[in-house]
Amino acid sequence: MLIVISPAKSLDFKTKSTTQEYTIPEFLNDSEKLVSKLQKMSAKKLSDLMNISADLGNLNYERYQTWQLPFTPENAKQAVLAFNGDVYTGLDAPTLSEEKLKLAQQKLRILSGLYGVLKPLDLMQPYRLEMGTKFGVGRAKDLYTFWGNKITKKIQEAIEESGSKILVNLASNEYYKSIDAKKLDAEVVTPAFKDMKNGEYKMISFFAKKARGLMTRFILENDIDNTDDLQAFDAEGYVFNPRLSKPGAPVFTRG
Repeated sequence: MLIVISPAKSLDFKTKSTTQEYTIPEFLNDSEKLVSKLQKMSAKKLSDLMNISADLGNLNYERYQTWQLPFTPENAKQAVLAFNGDVYTGLDAPTLSEEKLKLAQQKLRILSGLYGVLKPLDLMQPYRLEMGTKFGVGRAKDLYTFWGNKITKKIQEAIEESGSKILVNLASNEYYKSIDAKKLDAEVVTPAFKDMKNGEYKMISFFAKKARGLMTRFILENDIDNTDDLQAFDAEGYVFNPRLSKPGAPVFTRG
C-alpha cells in the first residue's frame, strides 16, 4: 500500500530534526531547472505569479536566491519534518519512531510542485511553488506539463515496492492531478472526511486536511496493506460511514 499526500505552505526549518537519517530527492536536476528560472524573477513578479502578499514574495525571493546544491543536513531538512501545515499536524511525524519513519520511506510519497515526488526523509530546502501555478520551463506551459509522466512513473515504482498494489490518495485534487491515474496498475482508494454542520455532513477543509494526516499516521502505525482495514480508522472521533461510502471512496464522519 502506498499513500500520497500534498505538501504544505507552512514550513519549519528551525526545529531540530528527530532523525539523522536522510535521502536525496530523485528529481533535483528538474528542480534546478525550475529554480534557475525563479531566481531570475523579482520579489514582485513572484508575488504576482503565486498570488501572495509582498512579504511572502520577498520571503520566497530570498529562498530561491539561497537555494543551492548539493543538499546536506546543514542546508536542508527531511521533507516530512519540514512541512508544517494541517496534514502534517495530523501526521505528527516528529513523534514517529525510527521504525515507522523507515516504513514511511516505503509507503508514503509527498507530491511537490518543485521536487516532483519526495520520500519522507528526502532533504529539501524551503520553497513555495504550488502544483497549480501557471509556471513552466521551455515548452512546458505549467507544472503539470513540466513534470509530464515522471511523477506517474515514480509513483508506479513506489506502488510496486510497497508490497501491495493499492494507492491511498490523501492528496488534494490540485496535486493528485499530477498523477495520470489511468496509467497506474493499482487499486486507487480516496478516503473522504466529513463533519456535521447545519444538520448534514460536509467536508470542512481545515478538518479534512488534518484527517488526511491522521489517516496517514494510522496506516503507518498499524502497517496496513488491506483496504478493508482502513475502515477501522477512528482518530479524533471519526468513524467509517458505510451509508455514504462507495467502492474506492470510503467516507469517515463525526459529529
